[in-house]
Amino acid sequence: MYREMGISQEALDFGLKIEASLKERFQAIDQIAEYNQMKVLKAMQDNRVSDIHFAATTGYGYNDLGRDVLEQVYASAFHGESALVRPQLISGTHALHIALSGNLRPGDELLSPVGKPYDTLEEVIGIRDSAGSLKEYGITYRQVDLLEDGSFDFDGIQKAINEKTKLVTIQRSKGYATRPTLSVEKIGQLIAFVKKIKPDVICMVDNCYGEFVEKIEPTDVGADMIVGSLIKNPGGGLAPIGGYIVGRKDCIDNASYRLSAPGLGKEVGASLGLNQQLFQGFFLSPTVVAGALKSAIFAANIYEQLGFSVVPNGTESRHDIIQAVTFGTPEGVIAFCQGIQAAAPVDSFVSPEPWDMPGYDAPVIMAAGAFVQGSSIELSADGPIKPPYAVYFQGGLTWYHGKLGVLMSLQKLLDAGIVSLKIM
Repeated sequence: MYREMGISQEALDFGLKIEASLKERFQAIDQIAEYNQMKVLKAMQDNRVSDIHFAATTGYGYNDLGRDVLEQVYASAFHGESALVRPQLISGTHALHIALSGNLRPGDELLSPVGKPYDTLEEVIGIRDSAGSLKEYGITYRQVDLLEDGSFDFDGIQKAINEKTKLVTIQRSKGYATRPTLSVEKIGQLIAFVKKIKPDVICMVDNCYGEFVEKIEPTDVGADMIVGSLIKNPGGGLAPIGGYIVGRKDCIDNASYRLSAPGLGKEVGASLGLNQQLFQGFFLSPTVVAGALKSAIFAANIYEQLGFSVVPNGTESRHDIIQAVTFGTPEGVIAFCQGIQAAAPVDSFVSPEPWDMPGYDAPVIMAAGAFVQGSSIELSADGPIKPPYAVYFQGGLTWYHGKLGVLMSLQKLLDAGIVSLKIM
Protein backbone atom coordinates (compact mmCIF):
# COMPACT_ATOMS: atom_id res chain seq x y z
CA MET A 1 0.00 0.00 0.00
CA TYR A 2 2.85 2.42 0.67
CA ARG A 3 4.17 1.79 -2.83
CA GLU A 4 0.67 2.41 -4.21
CA MET A 5 0.66 5.71 -2.30
CA GLY A 6 3.89 6.74 -4.06
CA ILE A 7 6.47 5.86 -1.41
CA SER A 8 9.63 4.28 -2.83
CA GLN A 9 11.13 1.17 -1.27
CA GLU A 10 14.24 3.08 -0.15
CA ALA A 11 12.17 5.73 1.65
CA LEU A 12 9.96 3.07 3.28
CA ASP A 13 12.93 0.99 4.44
CA PHE A 14 14.59 4.07 5.91
CA GLY A 15 11.39 4.99 7.73
CA LEU A 16 10.77 1.49 9.08
CA LYS A 17 14.29 1.38 10.50
CA ILE A 18 13.65 4.68 12.32
CA GLU A 19 10.25 3.48 13.56
CA ALA A 20 11.72 0.29 15.03
CA SER A 21 14.09 2.37 17.17
CA LEU A 22 11.22 4.33 18.72
CA LYS A 23 9.25 1.50 20.32
CA GLU A 24 9.99 2.45 23.94
CA ARG A 25 9.22 6.15 23.34
CA PHE A 26 5.93 5.27 21.73
CA GLN A 27 5.01 3.11 24.72
CA ALA A 28 5.69 6.06 27.06
CA ILE A 29 3.43 8.27 24.94
CA ASP A 30 0.66 5.67 25.15
CA GLN A 31 0.96 5.65 28.96
CA ILE A 32 0.48 9.43 29.11
CA ALA A 33 -2.47 9.16 26.73
CA GLU A 34 -4.05 6.50 28.94
CA TYR A 35 -3.70 8.73 32.01
CA ASN A 36 -5.17 11.74 30.23
CA GLN A 37 -8.00 9.64 28.79
CA MET A 38 -9.02 8.70 32.34
CA LYS A 39 -8.73 12.35 33.40
CA VAL A 40 -11.12 13.50 30.66
CA LEU A 41 -13.50 10.60 31.28
CA LYS A 42 -13.64 11.36 35.00
CA ALA A 43 -14.37 15.03 34.28
CA MET A 44 -17.30 13.98 32.08
CA GLN A 45 -18.62 11.50 34.62
CA ASP A 46 -18.24 13.90 37.55
CA ASN A 47 -20.26 16.50 35.63
CA ARG A 48 -22.94 13.95 34.67
CA VAL A 49 -22.76 14.43 30.92
CA SER A 50 -25.96 13.18 29.27
CA ASP A 51 -27.32 13.13 25.74
CA ILE A 52 -29.59 16.02 26.68
CA HIS A 53 -26.43 18.13 26.66
CA PHE A 54 -26.07 17.54 22.92
CA ALA A 55 -29.27 19.45 22.12
CA ALA A 56 -28.99 22.57 19.97
CA THR A 57 -29.82 26.08 21.10
CA THR A 58 -30.31 29.18 18.98
CA GLY A 59 -30.63 32.92 19.35
CA TYR A 60 -29.36 34.24 22.66
CA GLY A 61 -28.61 30.77 23.99
CA TYR A 62 -30.05 31.37 27.46
CA ASN A 63 -30.06 28.25 29.64
CA ASP A 64 -27.91 26.22 27.26
CA LEU A 65 -27.32 23.21 29.50
CA GLY A 66 -24.88 21.54 27.13
CA ARG A 67 -22.71 24.63 26.80
CA ASP A 68 -22.60 25.10 30.56
CA VAL A 69 -21.75 21.46 31.27
CA LEU A 70 -19.08 21.43 28.55
CA GLU A 71 -17.43 24.38 30.28
CA GLN A 72 -17.62 22.56 33.62
CA VAL A 73 -15.95 19.53 32.00
CA TYR A 74 -13.10 21.67 30.69
CA ALA A 75 -12.69 23.35 34.09
CA SER A 76 -12.63 19.96 35.83
CA ALA A 77 -10.19 18.32 33.41
CA PHE A 78 -7.80 21.30 33.47
CA HIS A 79 -8.28 21.97 37.20
CA GLY A 80 -9.55 25.53 36.81
CA GLU A 81 -12.32 27.36 38.63
CA SER A 82 -14.21 28.25 35.47
CA ALA A 83 -14.07 27.97 31.70
CA LEU A 84 -15.23 29.70 28.54
CA VAL A 85 -15.58 27.16 25.70
CA ARG A 86 -17.39 28.65 22.72
CA PRO A 87 -17.79 28.33 18.97
CA GLN A 88 -17.91 32.14 19.04
CA LEU A 89 -14.17 32.04 19.82
CA ILE A 90 -13.13 31.64 16.21
CA SER A 91 -9.43 30.85 16.66
CA GLY A 92 -6.63 30.62 19.16
CA THR A 93 -5.62 34.20 18.35
CA HIS A 94 -9.18 35.37 19.00
CA ALA A 95 -9.30 33.51 22.31
CA LEU A 96 -6.01 35.13 23.35
CA HIS A 97 -7.31 38.55 22.33
CA ILE A 98 -10.46 38.04 24.42
CA ALA A 99 -8.46 36.88 27.43
CA LEU A 100 -6.04 39.81 27.17
CA SER A 101 -8.48 42.60 26.38
CA GLY A 102 -10.96 41.32 28.97
CA ASN A 103 -8.39 41.50 31.76
CA LEU A 104 -6.32 44.56 30.81
CA ARG A 105 -7.32 48.20 31.16
CA PRO A 106 -5.83 51.48 29.86
CA GLY A 107 -2.60 52.19 31.70
CA ASP A 108 -1.84 48.51 32.36
CA GLU A 109 1.26 46.85 31.01
CA LEU A 110 1.55 43.44 29.39
CA LEU A 111 4.82 41.54 29.79
CA SER A 112 6.11 38.58 27.78
CA PRO A 113 9.06 36.99 29.62
CA VAL A 114 9.64 34.47 26.82
CA GLY A 115 10.43 36.79 23.93
CA LYS A 116 8.26 37.86 21.03
CA PRO A 117 4.93 36.04 20.78
CA TYR A 118 3.51 34.25 17.75
CA ASP A 119 3.15 36.40 14.63
CA THR A 120 -0.63 36.87 14.70
CA LEU A 121 -0.49 38.15 18.28
CA GLU A 122 1.84 40.99 17.28
CA GLU A 123 -1.04 42.98 15.79
CA VAL A 124 -3.32 42.14 18.73
CA ILE A 125 -0.77 43.65 21.09
CA GLY A 126 0.36 46.46 18.79
CA ILE A 127 3.95 45.34 18.29
CA ARG A 128 3.01 45.83 14.66
CA ASP A 129 0.51 48.68 14.42
CA SER A 130 -3.01 47.52 13.68
CA ALA A 131 -6.50 48.96 14.14
CA GLY A 132 -8.03 47.89 17.45
CA SER A 133 -4.79 46.71 19.04
CA LEU A 134 -4.17 46.83 22.80
CA LYS A 135 -1.70 49.63 22.11
CA GLU A 136 -4.52 51.80 20.72
CA TYR A 137 -6.35 51.37 24.04
CA GLY A 138 -3.41 52.63 26.08
CA ILE A 139 -2.03 49.25 27.12
CA THR A 140 1.76 49.12 26.96
CA TYR A 141 3.91 46.10 26.22
CA ARG A 142 7.40 44.97 26.98
CA GLN A 143 9.24 41.70 26.55
CA VAL A 144 12.25 39.94 27.94
CA ASP A 145 13.97 37.65 25.48
CA LEU A 146 15.09 34.18 26.40
CA LEU A 147 18.81 33.65 26.90
CA GLU A 148 20.84 32.10 24.12
CA ASP A 149 20.44 28.62 25.60
CA GLY A 150 16.65 29.00 25.69
CA SER A 151 16.44 29.54 29.45
CA PHE A 152 14.65 32.38 31.23
CA ASP A 153 16.43 35.68 31.85
CA PHE A 154 15.35 35.92 35.48
CA ASP A 155 17.36 39.10 36.11
CA GLY A 156 15.79 40.78 33.09
CA ILE A 157 12.30 39.64 34.13
CA GLN A 158 12.73 41.03 37.64
CA LYS A 159 13.81 44.38 36.24
CA ALA A 160 10.92 44.46 33.76
CA ILE A 161 8.14 43.90 36.31
CA ASN A 162 6.88 47.23 37.66
CA GLU A 163 3.81 48.84 39.21
CA LYS A 164 2.03 48.86 35.84
CA THR A 165 2.57 45.17 35.09
CA LYS A 166 -0.90 43.65 35.15
CA LEU A 167 -0.59 40.49 33.06
CA VAL A 168 2.25 38.18 32.09
CA THR A 169 1.73 36.16 28.91
CA ILE A 170 3.70 32.94 28.49
CA GLN A 171 3.71 31.18 25.14
CA ARG A 172 4.23 27.48 25.73
CA SER A 173 4.94 26.50 22.13
CA LYS A 174 7.62 27.89 19.84
CA GLY A 175 5.54 29.60 17.13
CA TYR A 176 7.69 30.45 14.11
CA ALA A 177 10.88 30.24 16.14
CA THR A 178 13.35 27.47 16.78
CA ARG A 179 13.49 27.85 20.55
CA PRO A 180 12.58 24.93 22.81
CA THR A 181 8.95 24.50 23.80
CA LEU A 182 8.40 25.17 27.50
CA SER A 183 7.62 22.21 29.73
CA VAL A 184 4.82 22.60 32.25
CA GLU A 185 7.42 22.26 35.01
CA LYS A 186 9.43 25.20 33.62
CA ILE A 187 6.27 27.25 33.20
CA GLY A 188 5.51 26.60 36.87
CA GLN A 189 8.98 27.79 37.87
CA LEU A 190 8.50 30.99 35.85
CA ILE A 191 5.06 31.65 37.33
CA ALA A 192 6.36 31.11 40.87
CA PHE A 193 9.20 33.58 40.21
CA VAL A 194 6.83 36.22 38.81
CA LYS A 195 4.30 35.78 41.63
CA LYS A 196 7.03 36.15 44.23
CA ILE A 197 7.88 39.56 42.77
CA LYS A 198 4.27 40.67 42.26
CA PRO A 199 1.66 38.31 43.74
CA ASP A 200 -1.36 40.00 42.14
CA VAL A 201 -0.11 39.78 38.55
CA ILE A 202 -2.21 37.61 36.21
CA CYS A 203 -0.24 34.81 34.58
CA MET A 204 -1.74 33.63 31.29
CA VAL A 205 -0.37 30.71 29.26
CA ASP A 206 -0.95 30.32 25.53
CA ASN A 207 -1.46 26.56 25.71
CA CYS A 208 -1.99 25.94 21.99
CA TYR A 209 -0.51 22.62 20.81
CA GLY A 210 0.38 21.60 24.37
CA GLU A 211 -2.84 20.10 25.76
CA PHE A 212 -2.53 16.44 26.85
CA VAL A 213 1.11 16.15 25.82
CA GLU A 214 2.00 15.84 29.52
CA LYS A 215 0.01 14.56 32.48
CA ILE A 216 -0.36 18.07 33.89
CA GLU A 217 -1.36 21.43 32.42
CA PRO A 218 -0.19 24.97 33.30
CA THR A 219 -3.25 25.47 35.53
CA ASP A 220 -1.78 22.74 37.74
CA VAL A 221 1.32 24.88 38.37
CA GLY A 222 -0.18 28.29 39.08
CA ALA A 223 -1.41 29.70 35.76
CA ASP A 224 -4.40 32.02 36.22
CA MET A 225 -5.58 31.37 32.66
CA ILE A 226 -4.75 28.90 29.91
CA VAL A 227 -5.95 29.60 26.39
CA GLY A 228 -6.20 27.51 23.24
CA SER A 229 -8.02 26.59 20.07
CA LEU A 230 -10.51 23.77 19.64
CA ILE A 231 -9.22 23.01 16.14
CA LYS A 232 -5.90 22.16 17.74
CA ASN A 233 -5.39 19.46 20.42
CA PRO A 234 -8.53 19.57 22.60
CA GLY A 235 -10.99 19.39 19.71
CA GLY A 236 -9.73 15.93 18.84
CA GLY A 237 -10.26 16.60 15.13
CA LEU A 238 -14.05 16.76 15.54
CA ALA A 239 -14.53 20.35 16.68
CA PRO A 240 -15.34 22.43 13.57
CA ILE A 241 -14.55 25.75 15.27
CA GLY A 242 -13.99 27.23 18.70
CA GLY A 243 -11.61 28.20 21.45
CA TYR A 244 -11.30 27.89 25.20
CA ILE A 245 -10.14 29.90 28.19
CA VAL A 246 -9.83 28.07 31.53
CA GLY A 247 -8.71 29.36 34.91
CA ARG A 248 -9.58 31.72 37.72
CA LYS A 249 -13.28 32.61 37.87
CA ASP A 250 -12.77 36.38 37.89
CA CYS A 251 -10.43 36.20 34.88
CA ILE A 252 -12.89 34.03 32.95
CA ASP A 253 -15.79 36.32 33.83
CA ASN A 254 -13.81 39.31 32.57
CA ALA A 255 -13.07 37.51 29.33
CA SER A 256 -16.74 36.59 28.89
CA TYR A 257 -17.80 40.25 29.19
CA ARG A 258 -15.40 41.07 26.36
CA LEU A 259 -16.65 38.17 24.23
CA SER A 260 -20.34 39.07 24.56
CA ALA A 261 -21.09 42.35 26.38
CA PRO A 262 -20.84 43.84 29.87
CA GLY A 263 -23.68 42.47 31.96
CA LEU A 264 -24.21 39.47 29.68
CA GLY A 265 -20.98 37.48 29.93
CA LYS A 266 -21.31 33.70 29.95
CA GLU A 267 -25.11 33.72 30.07
CA VAL A 268 -25.45 34.12 26.30
CA GLY A 269 -24.02 32.42 23.25
CA ALA A 270 -25.95 29.64 21.53
CA SER A 271 -24.13 26.35 20.90
CA LEU A 272 -25.92 25.90 17.54
CA GLY A 273 -25.92 22.10 17.68
CA LEU A 274 -22.15 21.74 18.00
CA ASN A 275 -22.04 20.38 21.55
CA GLN A 276 -21.84 16.70 20.64
CA GLN A 277 -18.80 17.31 18.42
CA LEU A 278 -17.14 19.41 21.11
CA PHE A 279 -17.76 16.83 23.84
CA GLN A 280 -16.72 13.89 21.67
CA GLY A 281 -13.66 15.67 20.30
CA PHE A 282 -12.50 16.47 23.83
CA PHE A 283 -13.04 12.81 24.78
CA LEU A 284 -10.91 11.61 21.84
CA SER A 285 -8.24 14.27 22.27
CA PRO A 286 -5.72 12.34 24.43
CA THR A 287 -5.56 9.53 21.85
CA VAL A 288 -5.37 11.92 18.90
CA VAL A 289 -2.59 13.90 20.59
CA ALA A 290 -0.66 10.67 21.19
CA GLY A 291 -0.75 9.93 17.45
CA ALA A 292 0.42 13.45 16.64
CA LEU A 293 3.29 13.13 19.13
CA LYS A 294 4.45 9.88 17.57
CA SER A 295 4.37 11.51 14.14
CA ALA A 296 6.44 14.46 15.40
CA ILE A 297 9.05 12.22 17.01
CA PHE A 298 9.21 10.12 13.84
CA ALA A 299 9.79 13.27 11.77
CA ALA A 300 12.48 14.51 14.18
CA ASN A 301 14.43 11.27 13.91
CA ILE A 302 14.04 11.01 10.13
CA TYR A 303 15.33 14.51 9.43
CA GLU A 304 17.97 14.54 12.15
CA GLN A 305 19.56 11.46 10.61
CA LEU A 306 19.52 13.25 7.26
CA GLY A 307 21.61 16.03 8.81
CA PHE A 308 19.04 18.77 9.31
CA SER A 309 18.63 20.80 12.49
CA VAL A 310 15.43 19.76 14.27
CA VAL A 311 13.73 21.21 17.36
CA PRO A 312 13.12 19.26 19.51
CA ASN A 313 15.86 16.84 18.55
CA GLY A 314 15.26 13.13 18.14
CA THR A 315 15.70 12.24 21.81
CA GLU A 316 14.49 15.30 23.76
CA SER A 317 11.35 15.24 25.88
CA ARG A 318 8.22 16.59 24.16
CA HIS A 319 6.04 19.41 25.45
CA ASP A 320 3.92 20.15 22.37
CA ILE A 321 3.06 18.43 19.08
CA ILE A 322 5.08 20.75 16.83
CA GLN A 323 8.25 19.62 15.08
CA ALA A 324 10.51 22.25 13.55
CA VAL A 325 12.91 21.25 10.78
CA THR A 326 15.36 23.81 9.41
CA PHE A 327 16.16 23.24 5.74
CA GLY A 328 18.07 26.45 5.07
CA THR A 329 16.47 26.91 1.66
CA PRO A 330 12.98 27.82 0.43
CA GLU A 331 13.01 24.74 -1.82
CA GLY A 332 13.30 22.43 1.18
CA VAL A 333 10.38 24.04 3.00
CA ILE A 334 8.20 23.97 -0.11
CA ALA A 335 9.00 20.33 -0.99
CA PHE A 336 8.26 19.22 2.58
CA CYS A 337 4.88 20.98 2.59
CA GLN A 338 4.00 19.57 -0.81
CA GLY A 339 4.67 16.09 0.57
CA ILE A 340 2.36 16.66 3.52
CA GLN A 341 -0.36 17.93 1.17
CA ALA A 342 0.06 14.90 -1.09
CA ALA A 343 -0.62 12.62 1.90
CA ALA A 344 -3.87 14.39 2.83
CA PRO A 345 -7.37 12.87 2.63
CA VAL A 346 -8.71 16.20 1.33
CA ASP A 347 -7.20 18.19 -1.57
CA SER A 348 -4.31 15.77 -1.97
CA PHE A 349 -4.23 16.69 -5.66
CA VAL A 350 -3.32 20.34 -5.11
CA SER A 351 0.17 21.72 -4.58
CA PRO A 352 0.63 24.40 -1.90
CA GLU A 353 2.55 27.55 -2.72
CA PRO A 354 3.74 30.46 -0.53
CA TRP A 355 1.41 33.46 -0.30
CA ASP A 356 1.03 36.73 1.60
CA MET A 357 -1.23 35.48 4.39
CA PRO A 358 -2.95 38.09 6.62
CA GLY A 359 -1.22 38.59 9.97
CA TYR A 360 2.27 37.60 8.83
CA ASP A 361 5.27 39.68 7.78
CA ALA A 362 6.53 37.28 5.09
CA PRO A 363 5.00 34.87 2.57
CA VAL A 364 3.80 31.69 4.28
CA ILE A 365 3.27 28.22 2.86
CA MET A 366 0.66 26.01 4.45
CA ALA A 367 -0.10 22.35 3.76
CA ALA A 368 -3.35 21.17 5.28
CA GLY A 369 -5.66 18.85 3.41
CA ALA A 370 -7.97 18.87 6.40
CA PHE A 371 -11.62 18.13 7.09
CA VAL A 372 -11.72 21.39 9.08
CA GLN A 373 -10.08 24.44 7.52
CA GLY A 374 -6.96 25.41 9.47
CA SER A 375 -7.19 22.43 11.80
CA SER A 376 -3.59 21.76 12.70
CA ILE A 377 -4.37 18.79 14.92
CA GLU A 378 -4.91 17.24 11.50
CA LEU A 379 -1.83 16.44 9.42
CA SER A 380 -0.37 19.81 8.47
CA ALA A 381 2.81 21.79 7.96
CA ASP A 382 3.59 25.43 7.45
CA GLY A 383 6.35 27.96 7.61
CA PRO A 384 7.40 31.47 6.60
CA ILE A 385 9.52 31.79 3.50
CA LYS A 386 12.36 33.64 5.19
CA PRO A 387 15.63 32.65 6.88
CA PRO A 388 16.39 30.24 8.44
CA TYR A 389 13.78 28.54 6.21
CA ALA A 390 12.29 26.25 8.82
CA VAL A 391 9.10 24.25 8.45
CA TYR A 392 6.74 23.48 11.32
CA PHE A 393 5.06 20.09 11.16
CA GLN A 394 2.22 18.95 13.40
CA GLY A 395 -0.86 16.83 13.71
CA GLY A 396 -2.20 13.64 12.24
CA LEU A 397 -5.50 12.29 13.56
CA THR A 398 -3.92 8.84 13.61
CA TRP A 399 -0.31 7.72 13.90
CA TYR A 400 -0.61 5.82 10.64
CA HIS A 401 -1.61 8.94 8.74
CA GLY A 402 1.15 10.95 10.39
CA LYS A 403 3.66 8.27 9.42
CA LEU A 404 2.54 8.41 5.79
CA GLY A 405 2.79 12.21 5.83
CA VAL A 406 6.39 12.14 7.03
CA LEU A 407 7.34 9.48 4.48
CA MET A 408 5.64 11.46 1.71
CA SER A 409 7.56 14.60 2.69
CA LEU A 410 10.76 12.57 2.53
CA GLN A 411 9.76 11.24 -0.89
CA LYS A 412 9.20 14.75 -2.28
CA LEU A 413 12.62 15.84 -1.01
CA LEU A 414 14.19 12.76 -2.60
CA ASP A 415 12.42 13.43 -5.89
CA ALA A 416 13.62 17.04 -5.86
CA GLY A 417 17.21 15.96 -5.23
CA ILE A 418 17.34 17.90 -1.96
CA VAL A 419 18.23 14.80 0.09
CA SER A 420 19.78 11.43 -0.68
CA LEU A 421 19.60 8.09 1.11
CA LYS A 422 22.43 6.54 -0.86
CA ILE A 423 25.00 7.09 1.88
CA MET A 424 22.69 6.27 4.78
